[in-house]
Amino acid sequence: MADDANPMTHFNQRIIDEFRANGGVVGEPFTGATVVLLTTKGAKSGATRVNPLVALVEGETVYVFASKGGAPTNPDWYYNLMAEPEVHLEIGTESYDAVAIEVTGTERDEIYERQVAVQPGFGAYRDQTTRAIPVISLRRS
Repeated sequence: MADDANPMTHFNQRIIDEFRANGGVVGEPFTGATVVLLTTKGAKSGATRVNPLVALVEGETVYVFASKGGAPTNPDWYYNLMAEPEVHLEIGTESYDAVAIEVTGTERDEIYERQVAVQPGFGAYRDQTTRAIPVISLRRS
């Protein structure tokens, strides 16, 4: 199926447009959440991809979660940044290059629980899948 026929592509583009038009603020279904735009390079295509993601910001570190709504597989953007960890990040009105590093083990579990505390939907995503949802640290490069 072509991207332009994919309903998720249209949904994401609406969020991206709203984010950029309103200085990083978006409404439903993300009202009150910290949304970032993550730009990756396609692992297979080499094409630039922009994904709106709900993030956890702690100091200078932004964490994103490859939840895919609790699906049994990781989202495509996860594989893109594993292949090419140099990414671009938009948060609020700020835009900068960052490096993506997967967080594992106990540290991953603790960060994920902090995200569940502020965004309970991430607990539901965890409960809907048997995979450990990857946690990615994004740090300014």
